[in-house]
Amino acid sequence: MTKSPQRVIVAMIDGFGWEYWEATPMPRLRQMAANGLCREVQGVFPSVTNVNNVSICCGAWPFEHGIIGNSYYEPAEHGAVYMNSADLVRCPTLFQRAAGKGVKSALLTSKRKTIELLSRDTDVAIAAECPDEEWIAALGQPADIYSREINYWLWEAAIHLLKNRPDIQVLYVHTTDYPMHMWAPESPESQEHLTVLDELIGRACDTAPDAALFLTADHSMNAKTRGWDLTRALAELGTPIRFALSPERDYYIRHHRNLAGCSYLWLNSPDDDLPVRTSLAELAGVEEVLSRDEAADRFHLPHERIGDLVVLADRTTMFGDLDQPFEQLSPTYRNHGSLYEFRVPLIIHNHQGVLPAADEFQHNKDLTRSLFRD
Repeated sequence: MTKSPQRVIVAMIDGFGWEYWEATPMPRLRQMAANGLCREVQGVFPSVTNVNNVSICCGAWPFEHGIIGNSYYEPAEHGAVYMNSADLVRCPTLFQRAAGKGVKSALLTSKRKTIELLSRDTDVAIAAECPDEEWIAALGQPADIYSREINYWLWEAAIHLLKNRPDIQVLYVHTTDYPMHMWAPESPESQEHLTVLDELIGRACDTAPDAALFLTADHSMNAKTRGWDLTRALAELGTPIRFALSPERDYYIRHHRNLAGCSYLWLNSPDDDLPVRTSLAELAGVEEVLSRDEAADRFHLPHERIGDLVVLADRTTMFGDLDQPFEQLSPTYRNHGSLYEFRVPLIIHNHQGVLPAADEFQHNKDLTRSLFRD
């Protein structure tokens, strides 16, 4: 008889940067980390959810899986299109690799966009934002998507599945980063959120003591003070562009107002390259401007999906669509998308097989890279 593979719980804690891990006791998770593998690793550029979630789920770089943001620029549509279709993912996900070996899987997420993007070939797919009636009957109505409590409901659903569906051998749990957008690591609200998550993750592992826990995050979070609408600002400086895309653009505007710490720019003409770069150099908070080829090579991005130029912000600057060229952001505004939100934890606990060497885990995408491979 062929031995069944070990059950795996993959926890993708959205926004759970290294700073949050350092600032919160989380005794259950720290015990697991002490008995297993725990490393600080780097996220994938840009530091937004879709790119990193797909990278983690596929164990691949963006140039392999094709996802470059929460949205992408579609010239035929004359604008941005949400990048949530499974048809856009170019390489197999963890669920598809598992299915190829006859292993059942479940995707549990706070956000419905993750279901649209990653649920292909799963046996169970649940979005706490809009669960089926059977799940509401079993666990009650989840809280609003703009809450920390929705993450608690999500982990209760994970525990319910672990208890009642032992045939599900891969469980992928993706929370929302709304609490990290709202609260800094040291705040009481953040401490409460992560303390409860720690207890729930501990209960999940107690419910399935045979299972391995694979945990990481997509990005960190920082306070931001400056916002630029690059389309407006560059037009005002006499160097208009064809289109500017914030990779953060998605459904959840209250999280981040669709601003990001980087931007993809499409030019009207190749001759505009130098004038646009000269104008960008005048904008406070623009840290670096890369060509398409430079950005693709440095960040492992698909050439055909990114702009003619890729603009990188400093730690406190954001780019996106505003009502004016520049805006001083609220003192409480927190967001990501830049090179300054790359530091995240990676933890593996109770794995019974042979893992790659510890130093082979350099990025969050490496978490599941070896699972269900030939």
